[in-house]
Amino acid sequence: MPPPHRRGANRRRYRTAVLGASAGGGIPDGAGRPLRVVTGIVLDASPHLLVLGAPGGGETRVAMSESTAIWHGGRAGLAVLRPGRPAIVRLKPTNCAGGAEGAGGAGGLGDAEGVGRVGSVFGADRVWVGISRVTGTILACGRDAVDVDMGPHRGRTRVAIPPNALERVLVRHPRLEPGYLIDVICVGSPDGPRAVRPGTSQPGYRADDLAAPEVTAPVPEVLRGTATWFGGADERGTDAPDPTDGAAYPAVDPEGDAGGCADAPSGCVAFPYLSIGSEIVVHNECGGRAAAVPVVECGCAAARFCDRCADCDATPRGRIVELTPAAFAGLGGDLESGCFNAAVRPVGTAGRAVSW
Repeated sequence: MPPPHRRGANRRRYRTAVLGASAGGGIPDGAGRPLRVVTGIVLDASPHLLVLGAPGGGETRVAMSESTAIWHGGRAGLAVLRPGRPAIVRLKPTNCAGGAEGAGGAGGLGDAEGVGRVGSVFGADRVWVGISRVTGTILACGRDAVDVDMGPHRGRTRVAIPPNALERVLVRHPRLEPGYLIDVICVGSPDGPRAVRPGTSQPGYRADDLAAPEVTAPVPEVLRGTATWFGGADERGTDAPDPTDGAAYPAVDPEGDAGGCADAPSGCVAFPYLSIGSEIVVHNECGGRAAAVPVVECGCAAARFCDRCADCDATPRGRIVELTPAAFAGLGGDLESGCFNAAVRPVGTAGRAVSW
């Protein structure tokens, strides 16, 4: 069976052939365009230039400056840009005419067309080195590690929680017990993910005790709630972080070949069912940026979280989308912060009015 992102691309192509292209993408009026993001494996780094290797070969060269913020478990310096480590780079305009020249780009909402072209004027704004995330249900707890079920698409993992991070995690995740949910931001290590901070606050209920909405609850045209991100880097492998812009949606239809999970919870939000390959518009209501992204995975883990984000104001309860790291960063989210307030709407087909 082909991987989900490839099946999703095929489904989008078939749908467009039958129903026609979407009407203008359904982007909210006045929304900003997404920022450019590139991902890859660090090949070389200096105070003025970062060279990344793409999964399919080639290089991306990105200008660095004193204002570039680097993250590796916290604010870090150039020393963490070691060859072989995966990195996610959000770009910004720069006055340096050769600011982002190179041989190619990968990933990022709005793509990286400026990267690799003569006269490009983009440099590195923020660089996340080796960042990843573990979200799911606690299976077992040890003295310095937790076993987590991340859902049927992501499997199980063990995340280390060293003493210097445990206090921070316990402030927002006081119940590190089997059956409760966990969400932590990590850095990759040769032994697997290592937690450095909580991603969000822990819901107070057990994972199997989620209150679903009434069957008769109306399904809103625009969903409002929390957007988070999933996946990220893993230093045990040599592949770059997934450069694909996409979303894990909590209500992928489990019937037929739609791609959903038969045992996925319904969540605490009344969602419309979608399928792998559908498109949704995600609007960062704090930063004001928006883009249409494809549904590439069933968001089984997100469906279990009936929590809030307070990036700029408290959201309604419920995670309504998980984004790939490049998509999240491109919409203005800071990966270490974990979430932003979002509005999500399925992309309408041709001729259908779109309202926000």
